[in-house]
Amino acid sequence: MNESILVIFAYLIGSIPTSVWISKYVFNIDIRNYGSGNAGATNTFRVLGSKWGSFVMLVDVSKGVLATSLYILIPFYLSHELARTNFMIILGLTAVVGHIFPIWAEFKGGKGVATLLGMTIAIQPMVALLCLVVFAFTLIITRFVSLSSMLAGVAFMVLILFIFNERETMYRLFAIIVALMVIITHQKNIGRLLSGSESKVPIFKNRDKRRSKRS
Repeated sequence: MNESILVIFAYLIGSIPTSVWISKYVFNIDIRNYGSGNAGATNTFRVLGSKWGSFVMLVDVSKGVLATSLYILIPFYLSHELARTNFMIILGLTAVVGHIFPIWAEFKGGKGVATLLGMTIAIQPMVALLCLVVFAFTLIITRFVSLSSMLAGVAFMVLILFIFNERETMYRLFAIIVALMVIITHQKNIGRLLSGSESKVPIFKNRDKRRSKRS
């Protein structure tokens, strides 16, 4: 098995449109016609509820982990760390592209954040954990998933370039690409954030209901 075949496999794995298939075959709708129109975990939370949103998130993260780990099928990469990291980055980014432009869903997918997270978990688990902390903290404070995702993407770049100070050029370039991809795919969200029309995730829904009843 050679690298080209694995790259194709990575794209096909990334192309699995989890939210689209769940919405079509379980709820008989196309999630891209509801909510934000995005085929990702966030919109699944919004439209189909937390159970299915969590499921889609888990699968989309797993896509990134699985695709990035395909290098194990080529023995050479098991003993060559630098080459392995470079190839993992290629595989992971290919899976993200597949998630954004899925062949199984008319090339209309999600924003790739969950798959990017899975890719990061496979390559650098500690950085991924710190990015999750940034994401969770921002989400709890603001309830904006879009803002949380963008700040986590920027945090990833800062961590790689300055905190961990990775010296491998491909790795540093990858960190910059990740931050840019997250920001570029959230352009509409940025516009809504600036205009004050971005929707919030009801993570404290029950608490807010109790407060509204008291008032």
